[in-house]
Amino acid sequence: MEIPFNRPLVLGTEQARISEVFESGRFAGNGEFGKRCQTELEEKLGYKKCLLTTSCTSALEFAALILNIGEGDEVIIPSYAFVTTANAFANRGAKIVFVDSRPDHPNIDETKVEGLITPKTKAIVALHYGGVACEMDVLKAIADKHSIYLIEDNAQGIGSYHKSQPLGGIGTIGALSFHDTKNIHCGEGGAILVNDDSFLKRSEVMWDMGTNRKEFKDGKVNSYGWVDLGSSFYPSELNSAFLLAQLERLEEVTTKRLDLWNNYYEAFAELEENGLVERPNIPLYAKHNGHTFYLITQSKDERDELIAFLSAKGIQATFHFQSLHQSVYFRSRYQGQQLLNAKKFSEQLVRLPLYLNLEEHQSTVINTVNEFFKNQ
Repeated sequence: MEIPFNRPLVLGTEQARISEVFESGRFAGNGEFGKRCQTELEEKLGYKKCLLTTSCTSALEFAALILNIGEGDEVIIPSYAFVTTANAFANRGAKIVFVDSRPDHPNIDETKVEGLITPKTKAIVALHYGGVACEMDVLKAIADKHSIYLIEDNAQGIGSYHKSQPLGGIGTIGALSFHDTKNIHCGEGGAILVNDDSFLKRSEVMWDMGTNRKEFKDGKVNSYGWVDLGSSFYPSELNSAFLLAQLERLEEVTTKRLDLWNNYYEAFAELEENGLVERPNIPLYAKHNGHTFYLITQSKDERDELIAFLSAKGIQATFHFQSLHQSVYFRSRYQGQQLLNAKKFSEQLVRLPLYLNLEEHQSTVINTVNEFFKNQ
């Protein structure tokens, strides 16, 4: 029996939605299904303005474009992050300034951010790891105090909250991912969330390839043309139709994933009590979506041994991000302090399988993990 790390979600309603696209005869982006997805996100989760994109990466690149981040600017980013979190701003010529993770969670350490701010700092990027909220009250206060932008990389956090606010809807701009490894997906997709009124109009222009086509469609101008920078960000109607089918059942999916997550959490309580592993820490201000369940081992060697042990039993587990400040591309450029927490999570974090319909096999994963530590 093979238990994969992930099985992309298929609810069974996606084909019917895609058939509707064929019946409509319109396949290009920015059509009925794209608009319905955006409305679903705005009304269901309370986002001010949502625009679909081809990926979370393109949403972050879009954010850099809207905020005019470029040469001479500095952007503070957690080192424990996906490479495109940094690339979105590095590709615009910004200097990346890395900050450590919290001691108790892979998220950005909010207490280390303010000391990295200089007159060149343009933005802070908060990545909500595993769909668990960063300490947004502190980060927002820092951003407001220094008049800099706060960007949320909420790739993993659809349906997660900081207190009563949806992740991605708190900072200046947020980004979502609908990659097939996420709770809700369309194969490849994303969305940009515009939360600052001053960027609402410009974001629509840039999203429409830098044209004022929306004003033309609304009858406000007689023709449309190139009025600003922009690109073709929106996904096809096929992707949007697939996504809509899943967005319509977001609450159901989140509930089922949380059940699986809680099963793991309870099952490994004794391992943590005995000092063998650390389980995920969920701050009181965070309401998460069950995206990722992980264990923190005592060392990198133990992590590798656990992954190999599970693999030999037909169970796919995996580590996650590797500290970007120590990457092949960046290590020669990095001149800051050691980021020991990011190093710890890079070397000792193990993610366990978590997807809908894991229920019948989850006990096998749990028993195999316990078997490994029993033999240590």
